[in-house]
Amino acid sequence: MPRPTAASAGSAPGGGLLRAALRGDSKMRFVAAEPAACPTLTRGVYSYDFGDTVGLTPLMPMYTLGHDFVPPPVHAGGLRYHGDAPMLCGLVRAGLIEARAYKQNETFEAAVRFARTEGIIPAPEPAHAIRAVIEEAGAAKEAGEERTILFGLCGHGNFDLAAYDAYLSGSLEDPEFSEADMAAALERLPKAPAIA
Repeated sequence: MPRPTAASAGSAPGGGLLRAALRGDSKMRFVAAEPAACPTLTRGVYSYDFGDTVGLTPLMPMYTLGHDFVPPPVHAGGLRYHGDAPMLCGLVRAGLIEARAYKQNETFEAAVRFARTEGIIPAPEPAHAIRAVIEEAGAAKEAGEERTILFGLCGHGNFDLAAYDAYLSGSLEDPEFSEADMAAALERLPKAPAIA
């Protein structure tokens, strides 16, 4: 079975994930993890869209929720973007990278488990990748296989302690993704040629 590699979508270590996927290493599987409240890769549409909310950038092919889509507040602020990098989106579309979306509480559960095991408090963004790694490790154990799993830890959570406090006290919410808000934002996508 191919070796899984996980990174949070939009993270710096995700760049290494992209380079390896572009080389076409058939012995590796690539997973991009994102918040379920802003699921650009898992629920967005592949279309031309602006890279900013105002519409000043050139149109880019990407998975998008619509450039004026406003996701609900989540603690992984670095992953609250309506689209993703065109290169990453192209690789997901080509089937070279698998995308997964995780809710906030299951992400923080994984982050706390990681912190207790490794002594590092991860930022909410890479905690999504940690959630994917825990799933992959569980699948390997269930299958009775040894797997090497690589992931990118792109930041500490020292400035996110209020979010950890909310999780540990049971008050952290799992914001719902709004299909209606996305549909309205997609109606306002710029007119552009269709992507084959």
